[in-house]
Amino acid sequence: MSEIEVQQMEEKILRGIELAYQKLVEQKKRENGELVFSQDGKIVVVKACDLD
Repeated sequence: MSEIEVQQMEEKILRGIELAYQKLVEQKKRENGELVFSQDGKIVVVKACDLD
């Protein structure tokens, strides 16, 4: 693969990750759910409605 092809693939992968995250947040908002993140090695629970 050329560098341009690699860059295009990376962009597609990152866009796919963004879309998946957006869908997850939307679903959790509908369900009044929570999301769990790791921040500085600590587990953080956040209500989906608090995210924007």
